[in-house]
Amino acid sequence: MNRLVFSVILAAVLWTVMFSPWTAPYLNFWWMMTGSACVLALLSSFFGTGWWNALRWSWTEVIAGAALAAVLWGIFWTGDKVSSMLFDFARPQVDLIYGMKEGESPWLLSLLMVFLIGPAEEIFWRGYVQRTLSARWGADAGFALSALLYSLVHVGSCNFMLVMAALVAGVVWGAVYRFFPEHFPAVIVSHALWDAAVFIWFPI
Repeated sequence: MNRLVFSVILAAVLWTVMFSPWTAPYLNFWWMMTGSACVLALLSSFFGTGWWNALRWSWTEVIAGAALAAVLWGIFWTGDKVSSMLFDFARPQVDLIYGMKEGESPWLLSLLMVFLIGPAEEIFWRGYVQRTLSARWGADAGFALSALLYSLVHVGSCNFMLVMAALVAGVVWGAVYRFFPEHFPAVIVSHALWDAAVFIWFPI
């Protein structure tokens, strides 16, 4: 458990440095995100190798992951419209998130998100954090705690919409992993494709 606590604290520090308005202007967000996600995935490989045994790749998993990504995109599209009607700050905060891709190659960002960032984040948050918490305190507690932690590491951004987005996405991916752990590859595919879709291919 000490290893898990260390890993989550490290994730919180890295995400705060990346997203904080006081530190973000002094670094390249996308390269730091890629490096941070990969470091956490490597820690997951050292500290909790059990997630590797859950990977059973097939075209069914890829199709299911793509379908889940599409559903999640629809949830976020709906959420954006509703939140924009309810809160004046909602759309400006969403635009700040999209501003992080300005000046970057969309093809490069797509490749980073599909092949590195998305998979690495899922390996850490679901494959390691949720799996470890579930083994210790039960599947429901592991699901709830991991989704909450995934959301809280974004608090340093001072962006309410980003924190809520992380919570919604964490709940969706965590729920699929909670009830269908054998479909972990589909969750990885979903995260990877959703990242690229919502940021680059079909921005909301």
